[in-house]
Amino acid sequence: MEKLKVATAQFENKSGDKAYNLSIIEDLSRQAAAQGAQVVSFHECSITGYTHARNLSREQMLDLAEFVPDGPSIQKLTEIATQYRIAVMAGLFEKDQEGKIYKAYVCVDANGLVAKYHKLHPFINPHITPGNRYCVFDLLGWKCGILICYDNNVIENVRATKLLGADIIFMPHVTMCTPSTRPGAGFVDPALWENRENDPTSLRLEFDGLKGRGWLMKWLPARAYDNAIYAVFSNPIGMDADQLKNGCSMILDPFGDVIAECRQLGNEIQIATLTPEKLEQAGGARYLKARRPDLYRTIIGQEHQPEQKVVWLQADSK
Repeated sequence: MEKLKVATAQFENKSGDKAYNLSIIEDLSRQAAAQGAQVVSFHECSITGYTHARNLSREQMLDLAEFVPDGPSIQKLTEIATQYRIAVMAGLFEKDQEGKIYKAYVCVDANGLVAKYHKLHPFINPHITPGNRYCVFDLLGWKCGILICYDNNVIENVRATKLLGADIIFMPHVTMCTPSTRPGAGFVDPALWENRENDPTSLRLEFDGLKGRGWLMKWLPARAYDNAIYAVFSNPIGMDADQLKNGCSMILDPFGDVIAECRQLGNEIQIATLTPEKLEQAGGARYLKARRPDLYRTIIGQEHQPEQKVVWLQADSK
């Protein structure tokens, strides 16, 4: 494998405004390509917006969703990838011919759709069908995987994607700055975002504390370290519907070190060079080889009834 230059992006999307969101995706893709990036990764539902979907009916969701790869958004991503000679990864709601709705994330290059993944643990709208398979694909000589937001919090998903061959896992999110049972969690006041130019310090304290980055750094480096992968994390910044998000899009290497991170209080890209040597140098590579599946094969694979609770969404519905 050769070195690979990857960009992670953050931007403030507009709910349901695909034309606007695609225009920002195009602008940031252009910037990434101009700086030598070969791949650029955007956040979960970066094309459609995300949080507003909790209030949409099935009919509204079908209107928002698109066919993949034949819908206009994938065609636009292909145009962007072709014009700027960069692979583009972005998210949207997808529908199929049977009327099922999925939370999709795609990789597109100049030839069109390279890979498509459906979120395994969707929750933002009850009409979304969960995905039922992992996704590992070839991109520019590297084995890549995709896991969307909540999927990464179920650690077996990350390990399974690694065991299927992925050395890079793209992790698009819309996360942080929501209430939870953990200490320090909570919403961030949108007024701080509106006043960010006059008082960036108060906003940054919220964004970087336990409501945001402080929580992220409890687990994200471990996913990269334990599995000897590059983790490409992308997350929106600014208002997503009525919720404020803190960005922090970043790339971590197989040592669990942050090697690129968006720190602006606005739209931004950051680029890192991925080197194959780290995949074997990292401790996680040794620990993967030392595994003894005979000890836990039946434990990990035992029958279990999935239960998924999202505290802020339950409170929102009351």
